[in-house]
This record gives sequence, C-alpha cells and structure tokens, in this order.
Amino acid sequence: MSAYDVVVIGGGPGGYNAAIKAGQLGMKVACVEGRETLGGTCLNVGCMPSKALLHASELYEAASGKEFATLGIQVEPKLDLAQMMKQKAESVAALTKGIEFLFRKNKVEWIKGWGRVDGAGKVVVTASDGQQQTLEARDIVIATGSVPSPLPGVTIDNKRILDSTGALSLPEVPKHLVVIGAGVIGLELGSVWRRLGAQVTVVEYLGRICPGLDEETAKTLQRSLTKQGMTFKLSSKVTSAKTDKAGVELAIEPAAGGLAETLKADYVLVAIGRRPYTEGLGLETVGLATDNRGVLANEGHKTSAPGVWVIGDVTSGVMLAHKAEDEGIVCIERIAGQAAEVNYNLIPSVIYTRPEVASVGKSEEQLKAEGRLYRVGKFPFTANSRAKINHETEGFVKVLADERTDEVLGVHMVGPSVSEMIGEYCVAMEFSASAEDIALTCHPHPTRSEALRQAAMDVHGAAMQA
Repeated sequence: MSAYDVVVIGGGPGGYNAAIKAGQLGMKVACVEGRETLGGTCLNVGCMPSKALLHASELYEAASGKEFATLGIQVEPKLDLAQMMKQKAESVAALTKGIEFLFRKNKVEWIKGWGRVDGAGKVVVTASDGQQQTLEARDIVIATGSVPSPLPGVTIDNKRILDSTGALSLPEVPKHLVVIGAGVIGLELGSVWRRLGAQVTVVEYLGRICPGLDEETAKTLQRSLTKQGMTFKLSSKVTSAKTDKAGVELAIEPAAGGLAETLKADYVLVAIGRRPYTEGLGLETVGLATDNRGVLANEGHKTSAPGVWVIGDVTSGVMLAHKAEDEGIVCIERIAGQAAEVNYNLIPSVIYTRPEVASVGKSEEQLKAEGRLYRVGKFPFTANSRAKINHETEGFVKVLADERTDEVLGVHMVGPSVSEMIGEYCVAMEFSASAEDIALTCHPHPTRSEALRQAAMDVHGAAMQA
C-alpha cells in the first residue's frame, strides 16, 4: 500500500493544479485520473477543443464572407473538416502532454485509473485492466468535475442527438443543427457550426439567453447572434425526440403551456448544463452524501468527513475551470496550514462567441435586488478607434460603481477581445479600485482597452471619445 500526504481524485483544472501546488509545497502527492490523458473535461472535450474550433471557424467565415473582401483580400476558401479536427486534436494532445511534464517537474505521481474513497484515509484505484491498488493519504481532495446534464425525453446517442463531446467531433457540417439550451456551451458550439455552414436553431426554456448574465449584455449578444443567422425559440421546452437515419424530430411546446410544434433537424445538441460527477466515488464510506443536485457541501473546501476536501464542479459555485483552479490552489495551501481564500465575488465569466462576452462582479439586476445605489458608465466600441479601424464595432463596455464610494462593483463587456481585457478589471476590483482610478490610468492608443478607461470616465459623465 502506497502512502501519500495528499491524494487528488481527478486530473482536471482543479485536480491537476491542486496536485502541482502540493508538489511545490513539498508534499508527497498522487493524482488519480482514469482518462488516457490528463486535463479533465476542459482540456480533452471542453474548453480547449471548443476554442480550437471557434478560432478555426471564425477564420473560415472571415475568409468566406465580407470580412476578407472588405480588407481587399480575395480568396475562395474550401473547408477541410478532417484537417480542422486533426489540428484540434494535435493542439489538445500538446496541452495534455504539457501537464504530464509539469507533474514530473513538481514530483506529482499520476496513478492511472478510476479512484474511489474506501474509508478514512484510503483511496482504491481501478485500472483499465481491472487491477486495483489502495493508496493511503493523510488528506484526500475530490476533484471529479461534472458531466452533461440529461434531458428527460431526449436520449443522447452521440450519433444524431449529441452532448457537448459529440458536437466537437461531427464528421460533417449539419444542414440544420438544433441546440437545446441557450447557455455558454450551446451558443459557442452553435456558433462553430453556423460559421461552417449549418442552419442553427436554439431552443431555450427561459425567456432569455444566458441566465445569470447582465440582462442588457445578454440582449446585445442575442441581437448580434440573430443578425449572424442564428434563430432563437425562447420560452420553449422540448418534450420528446425521435431519431432515424436521416435525423431527429423534436416535439416542442411553449414553456407556459400551449400547442406543440414539430422541429426537424439532422443533428441535435443537448446543452442544458452540467451536473457534478460523483458516481461510484464511495462517499458513503466516509459518511458523505450529495444534495438533490448532486453537489458535495464544503466549508472552506472541507467536507464534513475529516481529511476529505472538495473543489471544482463537484461542489458549490459556478462551474468554471479557473474557479476550480483557484480552489485547488487554496485548498492545498489550507491543507499545508497556510491562510488562503478564494474571492468568489471576482471570478470572471467569458463567452467565446463573436462578439465575445466577459463580465466580473455584480450585474445591474443583482445591485437593484440588493437595494444598492450605483452609477453606470458605458462606452460603445463604435467609438473606439482600434475597433473601428478593424471593422469590429459591435458591443460596449459597462462599468457599475457604488454611488457613494465610486468603488467598481461590476463590469460587463460585449465586443472584440473582451476575454483578454476583463483581467484588468479583475485586478482593479481585487484592490477595491474606484472608477476614477481606472479613468486616471493611461491606456495605450490605439487599443480596444481604451474602451475600459472611457467607460470608467463615463461613470462621472466625463467620457471624452463618445
């Protein structure tokens, strides 16, 4: 029986970062992961492959349509879907190999197999050939992540009815793709296939896209995606699906009740969210159980079982890779006796459509619900010189600041490269910066980031370029 200071179950962004941090702090650490490669959902079948396809499809659409022609570039692109998928796979493989290198560098042992807790301080690992070994650990970190949520009446077969993994590896461009769910995953993957030539219809139970996102920001994104060719059926629910060799027939009803309609597609993507993965984890052997949503409770990443910790999608909070990474680092630092904490108010959120969406902090709806008085500063990308010269003027930057103290409470952006710019406000808000602090900070010209400053100026009605 091998003994460790820490055993991490799960090799995704939460798990592998926790393991690396433990190695850096001099702990003897093992990471248990049953996939053939490290990186979890994010690197293998989530964040990274989807971004590879988003990037490639964006370039293809630029070359196929008005964008290149406007710039004076005359081309007639031909889609090689097999090569697009090949380069995606090669990029993913390079990233997963990179984690293996980091494990070796930081003396993390990768135990290949599926782990389950087997009483206090013990983890049983079952390898792909069925062989088992038992690990002893002073502390166990559960980082098993999440899986796509199922939809009653719609059976995913990853042939015609797909989950997010299946939608990343289609052998052909759909003629008509129906996406069930207007959240981040559905909009991103729907964008990929629309750019490559598919007709895309998005069906959403709620009366808006991207629940939880600042409402004005969500409406702006929906208008843009509609203009690009996506069709939205909001306040609608899918009640059943029938498949045959040619495609899928969906029965759709108004969410509030009413007459049903039939919608036909050759492929359907079910993207209604994700749920924690705890199947076969042996939680009962240490007296743990999930709630009715499958979530493992924690207090400072500790579960109620001594020596058992939990991070990432399998516990409370938003299901984001960078949230899991932060939790992994803080969890290990706490195990080591250090003072550490995740600031859950400042975890940014990004949607990698075009235009991109990025936000951090409170939305207007949240501030109104709290009864907090605030000021709004906005700046449109139509007035930003770099965005204008690049023909990418959709969207805006919106800054919400406390009416009395001027502290920045929330930032919401729709526009070009906003995923790369939201970090500026994350840093500023971590230091409780005021809108005036940003307004007084010199930004390089000409850049899209000038919109961040101008929006902060506008909090006090002092924007100079719009």
